[in-house]
Amino acid sequence: MIVCGDDALAHRLATELRDVYREHVTLVCPDGASAAGPGLAAPGQGRASVFLGRVSAAMTGTPAGPAAAAPAIVEADEPAETVLVSAGVTRAAALALVYDDDETNIRGALAARRLNPGLRLVVRLYNRKLGQHLEQLLDQAALVTRPGMDPAVLDASTTVLSDADTAAPALAASAVAGTSKVVHADGLLLRARERTPPGLGELADPSLCTLALLSATTTDPAGEEGSDSSGAGGPQLLPDPCMVASATGRGTVVLEAVTHTGPPVPARRLARRGIRFSELFSRRLRWAVAGLGLAVVALAVASWLTTGDHPLHAAYVTLLDLFSINDPAVDEPLSRQVLQLLAGLVGLALLPLLVAGALEALGAFRSASALRRPPRGLSGHLVLLGLGKVGTRVLAQLRDLDIPVVCVEEDPEARGVALARRLRVPIVIGDVTQEGVLEAAKIHRAHALLALTSSDTTNLEAALYARTVKPDLRVSLRLYDDDFATAVYRTLRAAHPDAVTRSRSVSHLAAPAFAGAMMGRQILGAIPVERRVLVFAALVVAGHRQLEGRTIEEAFRPGAWRVLALDTTAPADRRPDLASPHPADGGHHATGLVWNLHPGYVLKPDDRVVLAATRQGLAELLGRHHEPETRAVRDGDR
Repeated sequence: MIVCGDDALAHRLATELRDVYREHVTLVCPDGASAAGPGLAAPGQGRASVFLGRVSAAMTGTPAGPAAAAPAIVEADEPAETVLVSAGVTRAAALALVYDDDETNIRGALAARRLNPGLRLVVRLYNRKLGQHLEQLLDQAALVTRPGMDPAVLDASTTVLSDADTAAPALAASAVAGTSKVVHADGLLLRARERTPPGLGELADPSLCTLALLSATTTDPAGEEGSDSSGAGGPQLLPDPCMVASATGRGTVVLEAVTHTGPPVPARRLARRGIRFSELFSRRLRWAVAGLGLAVVALAVASWLTTGDHPLHAAYVTLLDLFSINDPAVDEPLSRQVLQLLAGLVGLALLPLLVAGALEALGAFRSASALRRPPRGLSGHLVLLGLGKVGTRVLAQLRDLDIPVVCVEEDPEARGVALARRLRVPIVIGDVTQEGVLEAAKIHRAHALLALTSSDTTNLEAALYARTVKPDLRVSLRLYDDDFATAVYRTLRAAHPDAVTRSRSVSHLAAPAFAGAMMGRQILGAIPVERRVLVFAALVVAGHRQLEGRTIEEAFRPGAWRVLALDTTAPADRRPDLASPHPADGGHHATGLVWNLHPGYVLKPDDRVVLAATRQGLAELLGRHHEPETRAVRDGDR
C-alpha cells in the first residue's frame, strides 16, 4: 500500500493500514514538519517513523509489535512519476492520494493509472462533481488498458472520497445530539443514538439494533471518555443479546433507520430561500399602515351614517377625498365638510407611508444576497465557528437536518460564506476571540457550540469563553493533537460535569473510510463510540467464507461484525455508491435495502449486505491477514 499526502490524514491512514490491516505501507510525504501533521516538530525520515509509532501507540494503547513493520518513507513534495516508481507503484495493490490540494491528487492519479492500470486508486477530492467525472475517467482508462478486467474489480478500482464529507455527519451529530451519529445508506439516514438499556427481564425495542455498550465511566466526571476500554467495564462493540440484557446500568448505542432527518422544525425558520413579508416591511411600518386602514374604514362608516348613501358609494367618496380628487364640499352639510377635511389629513399621512414602504422593499431585495444577521429573540440554535472546507460541509449537513444555525467566520471571503448566503443562514463576521462576537451570535441562548476552525487554540478559547456565558452549553471541538484533546476533554468535563463536551479529529474520522476503500470495498461511514470506531460497509457475500452459505444469525460475530441490511436490488441495477445521500443522476431513487432481516435467512453469493464492523473485524473480512488477536485495541477518538 502506498500513501501520498502532506497532512495528518496521510499519517493516520498509514498507521491504520499498518496496525489494523497489517499491510506493508510506503509513505510519500514532503520533507518538513508541515508534512507530518501535528505530531512532528522537525523534518527527517527518522522522525516521521517516530511520529507514526507515537500515533500507533495512542490508538492501540501499546507499541506496534513485530507484525506491523514500520512504513518506508519516501520524501517528495509531489507524486511525480519518478517518485511513484521509486515508491513501487508498479507492484503496489493500492495507492491513496490524500494531499490537501485537489490538483496535486488528480495529477498523481493520472500518472499512477498510466504506470499501473490495475492499481486500486483512492483519491481525496473536495469537489464532488469533479470526483464523479474523475472516477469514470480513471475506470474507463483501466478498462481500455486491460479489456479483460473483471467488472467487480473495476467497480473498486477508483474511489474518490472527501475527508470533509466523511467527517461532516459525525461532527454535526456530536453538536446536535451529543454522542448521536448518522450514516447515509442508499438514500436512507441511519441514526445511532444513546439510550438507557432495558433492565433485567425487560424486552428491548425489536426495531432497534444494539451497536455498543457504553463504558461504565461515561458518567464519571474525573474519568476519560472510554478510559477503561481495556477492562471489563469499557465500551463493548457489537455485543450479543445476552450481554445487552445483563448489562444493567450501562448506556447503549442503538441504530435506527429514520425517514425524517431532523428534529421538528420551529415555526420561525432561520433559513428560507424566499423573502418573507416581514422582511420586506418593518413592524413599525406595518403598524402604521394598519392604523391608516382603520382610519379610512372609520371615515367610510361615518360618511355612510351621516349621508345615508349606499355603503359602497360612501366608501368610494371617502377614497376620493383621501386621494384629494373629489370636488370640495362647499355647499354640502357641515358633517360632510368635516369628513372631507379629515380624509384629506389621512391622505397626507398616506404619501410618506407609501414612500417608506417602497424604500424598505427596495432595501430588502438589495440585501437578499447579503449576509443575514441573527434575528431578535433567537434561541435553541447551534453556533458554528469556521466556514472552511469542513465547516461548509457541516453547515450543509445541518441544514439538511433542518437544524437552526448561526455561523461565525473571520474571513468574509471564506469558502462557506457563499453557501450560507444562498441558504439564508445568519452569519457574524468577526474574530471569535474578540469580545462581543459570540454575543452577536446569541451564544447565551444557543443549544450547542461547534468549533471547527483550523486553530486548536482558537477553538479552545471560544469554548472556554462560551462556557463562562452559558455553563451548560453543549460543546464540540475540532482538535488535531491527541494529547491536547485528551487534556482539554478531561478538564472541561471535570469543570462542567453537567455539560456535554466532545472533541473530534477530522483525520481520525476519515482515516477508516480511506483505509477501507484501499482494501477494495465500499465504506458507508464510521461512527465514534467513545474512543473506538464502528465502520459501516457494503460488500458482496461471494468469496467471504464467514458469510457465504450462513444464516444471518450464524454470520453474526459479537465484537467483530454484524449484518444489518440486505440489498434486494438486482445486481445489474445496483447503485455502486450506497453512501451517497442522493442518486448520481439527480433523479428519484427507491431504496432497495431491507433492514428487518429474518435470523434464518441464508446469505447467497450474489447478495450484497450492509454490515457494521469493528476495524479489526473488517480487516479480517477483507484483508489477507487473519492473525489472532494478541492485544486489546483502543481506537483513538481524538
